[in-house]
Amino acid sequence: MGRWAPVSHPEINSVEVDDVLKALADPTRRRIVRLLIAEGDRPCGTFGLSIAASTLSHHFRTLRKAGILRQYDDGRQRMNTLRLDELETRFPGLVRAVLDAD
Repeated sequence: MGRWAPVSHPEINSVEVDDVLKALADPTRRRIVRLLIAEGDRPCGTFGLSIAASTLSHHFRTLRKAGILRQYDDGRQRMNTLRLDELETRFPGLVRAVLDAD
């Protein structure tokens, strides 16, 4: 059993475009997504962002609830992975378009 409470993830068919856009409207969350695209799965504490742990946790929760990332436990770490392939199938080009517009 992991050290954290289990997390839930929305089914990709229930993900709404408005929720994805709202989550990606925040520059910190876009930075998190870009880091995951560039470097792959990462533990929560390795993003190098100068924000409080509770704020970072809020950003991860927002991205997870919007269907953008999936979190899983790997030993003593909570890992983050993008659901980019699933999102690309549901909303072709959306995530890339938002990131490219910045």
